[in-house]
Amino acid sequence: MPEPITVEIPHGLGRDAAKERIDKGIGKLADMFPGGGTVEHRWEGDTMAFTVEAMDQRIACRLDVEEDKVRAQIDLPPFLALFAEKIRAKLTREGPKLLE
Repeated sequence: MPEPITVEIPHGLGRDAAKERIDKGIGKLADMFPGGGTVEHRWEGDTMAFTVEAMDQRIACRLDVEEDKVRAQIDLPPFLALFAEKIRAKLTREGPKLLE
């Protein structure tokens, strides 16, 4: 199993405002993955667990929302591991837009 992708996205919104913005932008998360589609999500306290379907694969993800940053962890299936660096770069570049 490939190592999970982990990215930290700093913000100055505070925990509650960051969670609200993530909730409103959940549909944009699928765009982070090649061929990304349906997103299912649920909140567990300050953690959003979500699943993205991309290229006929299910990708388990989580966002841990803290007061000053969001930590994203993505568990890629082996088939999509070759896209890991592209996904990491896109998440680093586009992730802050979820908080706008």
